[in-house]
Amino acid sequence: MEKTAIIIGSTGLTGSHLLKILLTSNEYNKVISFVRREMKISHPKLMQHIVDFDDPGSYKDLIEGNDMFCCLGTTIKKAGSQEAFEKVDLTYSLQFAKTAASRGVKQFSIISSIGANPESGNFYLRTKGKCEEGLRKLAFQSISIFRPSLLLGNRKEFRLGERISEYAMKIFSVFFIGSLRKYKAIKAKDVAQAMCRVAQLGTVGYHVYESDEIRQIVKDS
Repeated sequence: MEKTAIIIGSTGLTGSHLLKILLTSNEYNKVISFVRREMKISHPKLMQHIVDFDDPGSYKDLIEGNDMFCCLGTTIKKAGSQEAFEKVDLTYSLQFAKTAASRGVKQFSIISSIGANPESGNFYLRTKGKCEEGLRKLAFQSISIFRPSLLLGNRKEFRLGERISEYAMKIFSVFFIGSLRKYKAIKAKDVAQAMCRVAQLGTVGYHVYESDEIRQIVKDS
């Protein structure tokens, strides 16, 4: 059976890893990436659609496939304001998801965050939680929520706070045992690998995977 993967956010840290994995996977014969600017990458399986993320009508008829992967994400600092951050991590993500569901996409996978909660006092975690809450209402056959802790990898932009956190995590990771394992930092490429693997398994229903579970998926695959 020929399958098509759809990816949103393929230029970010995890998304760029996931794009490479999808392109080399035998599971998919076509990979569609929705972007705002053309990527400097060419592959016989890759189709790029340059669209206006603010206008779902610009991409509605272009969504055709089996599995959608959403790796959209920014920071308040990079976005410039809480409102701009929310537009990327909540509005865009849900708009693509709603459109995909209406177009018959069966599986939806998204990167959220450890601690995501729509009632959280932390704006970042509350936004992620609202997104998860919105996804629950959509008619996908399968919804996979990935809640990693700090993501490790080489980012295009320098983030001082995250760089400091990375060093701290490496020093104190030995103390993250038992129920604390889910708080250990995780490589972005491992999250990407787990997203692809879970989609291949086709598990029906709504599922949440935190860092320790993500590591186990990668280990078992």
